Amino acid sequence: MAETSIADIKQATAQKMTKSLEALKNDLAKVRTGRAHAGILDHVMVDYYGNPTPVPQVANVGLADARTLNVQPWEKNLVGKVEKAIRDADLGLNPATHGDVIRVPMPALTEERRKELIKVVRSEAENARVAMRNIRRDANAALKDMVKAKTATEDEERRTQDEVQKLTDKYIGEIDKLLAEKEKDLLAV
Repeated sequence: MAETSIADIKQATAQKMTKSLEALKNDLAKVRTGRAHAGILDHVMVDYYGNPTPVPQVANVGLADARTLNVQPWEKNLVGKVEKAIRDADLGLNPATHGDVIRVPMPALTEERRKELIKVVRSEAENARVAMRNIRRDANAALKDMVKAKTATEDEERRTQDEVQKLTDKYIGEIDKLLAEKEKDLLAV
């Protein structure tokens, strides 16, 4: 294995944190603000022959109009499973089956629904914070291994841990900013 350096650890940590932040941005973009978009079903899982599979991998998901999604499973026996998965996904959607097409109307956002969506958004943000802390933990573990292997001193370890902590704080601040913006969007009537 190639010799890892402190610079490699810092670079890998920054890259992973950036990727986690991008993933959060994508997840927040999927939380609807009243308009229909196909991405909302990307994380809804369907039991497909014993494997949890995202809806877009077992069905065509498209827009019927600005407030309605059409979901057409590729296999007839999946229609009921997909409909149930969408209903149970805690997205506040009420799908209706018409033949082998599932229509998913987007309800207007009520005050109650806005509060539910804010809970979902806060949960996504918390998951991203946990991901950042896990990345920090992995970086610190790699530093400890370097000290054990005598490829870094304890002073270098401490200094780098401080830098990793600053990076973690910076990214968690970004997460909090994204969360605040999304909450403001959801509360705007």
